[in-house]
Amino acid sequence: MEISFWKDKEKKIINAELFSTTADELAKKIYKDQVESRGKANKPTQLRKFYDEVLRFNGMIKTLPDEKQKEEFEKILPFIKMLNAKAAYALGRDLISINFKDFISSSIKKINDINDFETFANFFESFMGFYKFYDEKGANYIEQGGKR
Repeated sequence: MEISFWKDKEKKIINAELFSTTADELAKKIYKDQVESRGKANKPTQLRKFYDEVLRFNGMIKTLPDEKQKEEFEKILPFIKMLNAKAAYALGRDLISINFKDFISSSIKKINDINDFETFANFFESFMGFYKFYDEKGANYIEQGGKR
């Protein structure tokens, strides 16, 4: 699943469906991986570790005055990109699915500046919200087409 953050990056217009439809579809896909692995891969606590790290980086940047954020982001970017290696490690230990690793990898590749990172962080937040919903409601909810 290819994720496009921007409708128009130059104008800083985010893809309108990113935080809703796209995040929802990705959450369903990743949740189905958890079901297929019989609960071994993609446990919410495992995915939360990645999200918490993104929040930590975001917090490091946001606490600075605007004029220092770009410089600090450039220092933090290699560590953000290291999430790729952490995802590979987690996949190697069967803690996450290939689809979650691909989500992390493809998203990280798209992060080149603060705006990309902020959009990714917000998308990840949306994804986590939908994922938690599916984790609570279970596969039956998805199979029934969202009917209660």
